Amino acid sequence: MLAAEWAYAGYILWLCAGLADFTLHWREDLAHTSGWAESRLHLVQLGLIGTGVLLWLYLQPSWTVLLVLAVLVTMHAAIGYRDTQVAYPLRRIGPLEQHVHSVLDMAPWFGLIALAVATGTSQDTWGWRVALRDPMPSNAKQAWVLLPAVLLVMLPALAESRAAWRARDA
Repeated sequence: MLAAEWAYAGYILWLCAGLADFTLHWREDLAHTSGWAESRLHLVQLGLIGTGVLLWLYLQPSWTVLLVLAVLVTMHAAIGYRDTQVAYPLRRIGPLEQHVHSVLDMAPWFGLIALAVATGTSQDTWGWRVALRDPMPSNAKQAWVLLPAVLLVMLPALAESRAAWRARDA
């Protein structure tokens, strides 16, 4: 299997871990326990990592892009820590969910390191310039990256947030 295929398989497994996490939240009735306080942190985490995926997909590799990705991954970790602080006193976080969180916590770091290593060993010379990829990713590549993210993580996150928002008014 080629490196790109391994990376894509890892990406899909990471998204599946996100789906598993939202499924566990639903099972533990997050909307009525830690509710909106936790759910909005999930949206922030999703926004941070989603921004990173879009930057990787559409921008040429550079030291600037790598630095921004590192900041996004670090912020994701900090919000994840806060997420646990909010949820822990209000709802059960079972062993399976803890293990799923391990995947969700580590995957962005592994992705960042893999991106730095893979891109840093290519023939291209890195600079600090920020530019759009040339050529831009094909429509098929964009669909293979974005569609699974929408289906496996974005829609469940929005459903969770909607339920938590509604429960806070009940």
